[in-house]
Amino acid sequence: MNILDQIISIKRKEVYNKKIVSPIKKLESSSFFQEKTFSLVKNINQSHTGIIAEFKCKSPSKGIINNTIFVEKVVKDYELSGVSGISILTDEHFFSGKNEDLKKSRSIVSIPILRKDFIIDEYQIIESKSIGADIILLIAGILSKNQIFNFYQLSKSIGLEVLIEIHNEFEIDKITDNFDIIGINNRNLQTFIVDYNNCFKLSSKIPNDYVKIAESGINNVNHILELKKQGFKGFLIGEYFMKEKDPGKTCKNLIDSLEGKEKI
Repeated sequence: MNILDQIISIKRKEVYNKKIVSPIKKLESSSFFQEKTFSLVKNINQSHTGIIAEFKCKSPSKGIINNTIFVEKVVKDYELSGVSGISILTDEHFFSGKNEDLKKSRSIVSIPILRKDFIIDEYQIIESKSIGADIILLIAGILSKNQIFNFYQLSKSIGLEVLIEIHNEFEIDKITDNFDIIGINNRNLQTFIVDYNNCFKLSSKIPNDYVKIAESGINNVNHILELKKQGFKGFLIGEYFMKEKDPGKTCKNLIDSLEGKEKI
């Protein structure tokens, strides 16, 4: 059983237990559920840099990345740096994430928040809205085309945007019309190995009318500029920021450098 299979197996058990402890009616009574969401699509289209900064303390491939910082400080610093949005890992078992991290973030920032998790059930979409998310991640590799379509429809009905993430050419066939954002991930979710060329290989196969996001292994300005030439508008960056003592400062330095190079 590979890492992804393990994650999905545990996720199914988690969702089953959550449905008992916090049924959908309880989720819908959350104060966040009625709040208007922020648009990541709009922010990226209006941004010169398109950086989506991630809060991630641990990963299956790297182990502990940073466990000495507080989510409140990091996300506020990210916002002040001028990011287009913030990504919060909420998977606990493999990434040390918590729903509480997203709730806390929603209370202190006024920019879009992506809930980064392994969504396999409609329950998790309702849950995402109830904890303050503005956009959810749907991973094409773990969902059928029909599931993706249904999950997208449910998300839109409650005001959430959707980032559909692909990893290879076969998954492109699962993309249907009207998706908000298409993310191409350089990381193989079976092995968690990063192929830095994956975004370049797949970018031309995604129509330019989608907002395209590059994910994983992005750690320098020149790389971002090359990706921009391929039509990418957004760049999801986590580990590069989080491995530093001050993720917000590292994020600001990257954005300042990127803006400086684009003016040349």
